[in-house]
Amino acid sequence: MSPDDNIPDGFVPLVPGGTWLTHAGPLYQKDAPNGGVVIGLRLAQKHTNMRGIAHGGMLVTLADSALGRNMHLTRKPSAPMVSVNLSTDFLGAAKVGDWLEAHVQVRKHGARLSFAECELRVGEKVVVRCSGVFAVVEPVAANKEVPEG
Repeated sequence: MSPDDNIPDGFVPLVPGGTWLTHAGPLYQKDAPNGGVVIGLRLAQKHTNMRGIAHGGMLVTLADSALGRNMHLTRKPSAPMVSVNLSTDFLGAAKVGDWLEAHVQVRKHGARLSFAECELRVGEKVVVRCSGVFAVVEPVAANKEVPEG
């Protein structure tokens, strides 16, 4: 089975803006009615913890990425943003083979901060609820090396 098999209608591959999400994927997206996107993922063995369910860190990565992408898409004018705070509640579990979707509701864009909420769902079941605060930052030059330490 290829990674593109068994992907729900309307979803297309998401091209990550950085290398981190390449490891977390493959991710897919489709347009959401609110001007943002729904991000989807078919859970694979590499996404699990030692209990065989979706790893909490992977779930938070998906929620953080969905929040950031949606804030970027809905902020007018657009601006680079970074996570300032995430508050996450794990409400259920997801297992290998589940189709997981990240649904975001942006609550407010301010001059420097933006606020939104995300639900990670398997079907109608909410497995994670996350709220996030993101801050506008200065753009970074492409391919700029970041010092270690």
